[in-house]
Amino acid sequence: MSDRATPTQPIRPALGPTVVLDTNVVLDWLVFDDPLGCRIGEQITSGRLRWIGTATMRDELGCVLRYPAIEARWSRHLSYDEVLARHDRHVCTVEPADLAKATEAPATVRMRCRDPDDQPFIDLALQYNAQLISRDLAVLKLARRALTQGAEILTPQQWLQQSQPQA
Repeated sequence: MSDRATPTQPIRPALGPTVVLDTNVVLDWLVFDDPLGCRIGEQITSGRLRWIGTATMRDELGCVLRYPAIEARWSRHLSYDEVLARHDRHVCTVEPADLAKATEAPATVRMRCRDPDDQPFIDLALQYNAQLISRDLAVLKLARRALTQGAEILTPQQWLQQSQPQA
């Protein structure tokens, strides 16, 4: 079964919650082998988390990989195509709803992020009632409000603390 979802193909089941990863968290896992990013990645590859993303998010990753400061840190180990192949192997690509045209109850107000590049991540987390794992301060400022709309915004550290079994 393909990891990519289409409008007619449901997202493959996972044992745990659905997550949206911001680009920095994806880089931490797939490129920089950051220990915390890799812990998130282990949960995704094992099926305990379902990672969803959009084509726009993949395009942003591709652009960020081309930034000279970023490329210099990883290009000796992986090629551009290898990083995107790792992304594609693990993400469940979905089509985002056009939330700007949504005609839901008037009480549902679209959350706006100060950084327009981060808006698709927030919108997708809200659409799927997902956890958004981010290190971006503009995104994290919306965490309390997101909870009232069915999504949870967490730092990687918060996600780790929350995912640890309670003794």
